[in-house]
Amino acid sequence: MSIAACVLGTTFPVSLGGEGCGGSVTAGCASTSPWLRRTLIEAARAAVCTKGSYYSALYSRIARRRGPNKAAVAVAHSMLETAWHLLSTGALYEDPGADYFERRHDPSVEAKRLQRRIEALGFAVTISEKAA
Repeated sequence: MSIAACVLGTTFPVSLGGEGCGGSVTAGCASTSPWLRRTLIEAARAAVCTKGSYYSALYSRIARRRGPNKAAVAVAHSMLETAWHLLSTGALYEDPGADYFERRHDPSVEAKRLQRRIEALGFAVTISEKAA
């Protein structure tokens, strides 16, 4: 197990995907630091209030599907991973921005996906480039 997995496992148990007695089997170090977990979740909730940040975008994407508490834990986990990466590499933090998730998608692929979806509803669609 890597050091990163050990640090992350002590704070947020990592699921191995296996099932045991109806629940997921977790990996990581045996002890969990409750004060660190609470502090990170509190920091995550504060980071979410920053408009236009990566963490606020991440929170809103996850909170829609999973709810606010799980989204806060996910943001805290992401913050811990970022902190570990910055400390281990010596890099400086650059916020990817709130539009990070939109920039990852190719507009032409997204247009084709939406075209197929509209055609499945029974409408005829033609896509053309917007004039500059």
